[in-house]
Amino acid sequence: MAMGSLANIGSISASLLVLGLVWFYCRRRNYSRKDGTMSVNVNREMVTAPRKFSYKELRLATSNFADEGLLGEGGFGKVYLSFLRDISYNIAVKRVTPNSQQGFKEYESEITTITRLRHRNLVQLIGWCHDNNQFLIVYEFLPNKNLDYHLHREPCLLIWDKRYKIAMGLASALFYLQEECNQCVLHRDIKSSNVLLDLSFNAKLGDFGLARLVDPGQGSQTTQVMLGTEGYIAPECHDTYKAIKESDIYSFGIVALEIATGNKAIAVIERNGQRFKTKLVEWVWELYG
Repeated sequence: MAMGSLANIGSISASLLVLGLVWFYCRRRNYSRKDGTMSVNVNREMVTAPRKFSYKELRLATSNFADEGLLGEGGFGKVYLSFLRDISYNIAVKRVTPNSQQGFKEYESEITTITRLRHRNLVQLIGWCHDNNQFLIVYEFLPNKNLDYHLHREPCLLIWDKRYKIAMGLASALFYLQEECNQCVLHRDIKSSNVLLDLSFNAKLGDFGLARLVDPGQGSQTTQVMLGTEGYIAPECHDTYKAIKESDIYSFGIVALEIATGNKAIAVIERNGQRFKTKLVEWVWELYG
């Protein structure tokens, strides 16, 4: 496919996704008015103010970072299920890989960004730790794992009502980051594996390791060099290596397509003994054509 066609596809897709985002958010506002405010349990109220933890506290909470409590592993750290005994509360602890320079940068970015944010569709920061040359971030624990897990497991049990609810929740989070904060926040890595789910399948956007703050009125200006996750990156980012507000909207659109189709953003298929990558957005565009 010609580069001009890809650029046109990117522009048209971004426009469609902007309209979709506005529609989702408006429906969400109406939905919220009907439902009223959500109740919050006592333990949750006790951890709304982020606090600094000691390494000893978190080592005890994770049983010395035992493999039995491992929830997941990324490029620069591992996440453990933990338990705060003083308030009887489950937490998730991300431990940055020791001596990882990039991991430290993501830790620093995540702490400076997410401490400013408060929204029902963002993963709640409970605290942090940086002593003994250890860097850890403490989050609320979300028992239903992430959207990627539920969409692509066999069999997929996500009924449409849940998918719709998740899409609206993610749209609401993105609208908050771009339009309702004092500073626009570019997440730069929106993907289905970063959309976590609570017991009621409410969506909560997490992992702000690549996030950047942008001054008001400059949300459409380019920022530092960036590459997110293959399959979710807007086409223009491959040329500019920069992120803008519309880049996050494009990534949201890819997640919306995953929700609607059940297919992965990038799938690997075998044909005549060779392996090929197929992009969800190109497949949908061909069907549309």
